[in-house]
Amino acid sequence: MESKRLGYAIMYGLITIFMFAVAISFVFSLLLRFTSLQESSIAWIILTLSFLTLFIGGFVSGGKGKEKGWVLGATTGGAYTLVIFLFQYLGNDSLFTLHQMLFHLGFIGVATLGGIIGVNMSGGNVKKA
Repeated sequence: MESKRLGYAIMYGLITIFMFAVAISFVFSLLLRFTSLQESSIAWIILTLSFLTLFIGGFVSGGKGKEKGWVLGATTGGAYTLVIFLFQYLGNDSLFTLHQMLFHLGFIGVATLGGIIGVNMSGGNVKKA
């Protein structure tokens, strides 16, 4: 039963990540379309929001799982990386570049941190003596 709960926690984290990603992408696509902003001028903002989104996804995953936050966060970040890799590989027939690999390692690290903090903020499994 424990693995089922951890699986649901990871699923909630991934759903959170993709909901935030879609919302942020929509807002920035409208800004780029209807203003004079250039993608190069907001690249750091988008990168920062990407890391924040992965942190929040790991946090939600850790909060739902209530234990093993580092495993939940790392698995959530790894699942996100796998989905993005599959979209890129199957859709564009290209592998990750070294630059992208470093970003995704950072994403996994930030999601892991979010999972750890999420477990600790939710109280985790409290065992009574």
